[in-house]
Amino acid sequence: MQHTSVHAVEHLLYFTLLQLIVIVGAARLFGALARRIGQPRAVGEIFAGLLLGPSLFASLAPQAFAYVFRSTDSVTVSIISQLGLILLMLHVGMEFEFGVMKERASRRATAFVAVAGIVAPFALGIAIGYVSAPVLAPGIAPVGYVLFCGVALSITALPVLGRIMLEFDLTRTRLGTITISAAAANDVAGWILLATISAAVTGGLTLAGVATRLAALGAFALLAFLVLRPLAHRLLDRATTRAEPLNGNALALVLILAFACAIATYQLGIFAVFGGFLVGVLLHDRTAFVAAWRERVAPLVNTLLLPVFFTFTGLRTNVHGLASAELWAWCAGFIALAYLGKYGGCYLGARLAGVERNEARAMAIMMNTRGLMELVVLNVGYDLGVIP
Repeated sequence: MQHTSVHAVEHLLYFTLLQLIVIVGAARLFGALARRIGQPRAVGEIFAGLLLGPSLFASLAPQAFAYVFRSTDSVTVSIISQLGLILLMLHVGMEFEFGVMKERASRRATAFVAVAGIVAPFALGIAIGYVSAPVLAPGIAPVGYVLFCGVALSITALPVLGRIMLEFDLTRTRLGTITISAAAANDVAGWILLATISAAVTGGLTLAGVATRLAALGAFALLAFLVLRPLAHRLLDRATTRAEPLNGNALALVLILAFACAIATYQLGIFAVFGGFLVGVLLHDRTAFVAAWRERVAPLVNTLLLPVFFTFTGLRTNVHGLASAELWAWCAGFIALAYLGKYGGCYLGARLAGVERNEARAMAIMMNTRGLMELVVLNVGYDLGVIP
């Protein structure tokens, strides 16, 4: 029995290591090519995933693809990618200069961009959902399908945006801080909206349930800033010295806080990566600690864990599902409205808040990052039976 168990673990380890070798190698290659043409590494890594997945590799060499990626369950690699996301968002939160949010103009811009950036694409998502329902979702209750289309078009991929901003050194700028704050607020609203719509579809929606969720989120935010923040700073002061701002005890403490808050945000109904982001925000003003993290921890996260996530996203995508010109046309329509809704809403919101044109345009472009969040929305909709 013990021999069998050990063999099973070794078998799983073998294929996990094989997948990591292929994924990390392809991600580095295509990430470097993307940077060479002025694009973020994330673009190259997602493209690498598309090439390694059902869209190309499985078509050209089905037996080799099945051996590498289908010999074991993909849960292990998926968990590795999620750990990378939490650590990425921890780093993103630490890198931004949130002191600019003390300015009234910055808070106003953040609020306007966040609200407009979810309202406009949600409206367009409802519109294309209503038009496409008879064609793409026949036999499915149109209300649920339409609402899920609205949510899917509304959410910004916060991890993708954070990764791009780190690459292009936008984290210490007013523009970057406003945009990442707006994206975070946008996504929290999107997840609340998703939970509300899911409850409505399953018949479990109550006003008391929505109010309880909102109250719990508010209480957690207050607890984090009023209790957890001073406690974390006090513990880090005891664990570190000026000469050694990041030692084993400090690293363990921050990882425990990040993972605990990731569990908390998951339990509260929003994505686990927000827990990592929140801890990063709480520690963003520890300059020496952040610099040490950037130098000693970030390279491992960026080289191993993050490429796994971005490539794994592409691996789960099969463009052969678009088997007709009509489906390609619908795909183009969804992409166009998603982009226009997010860009138009965020640009208008920024301009109404007094942001000058070039910065408003940059905010609108950055808020258009997409990825994991949309996939989660679609999976929820699929599991509930409102998306075919």
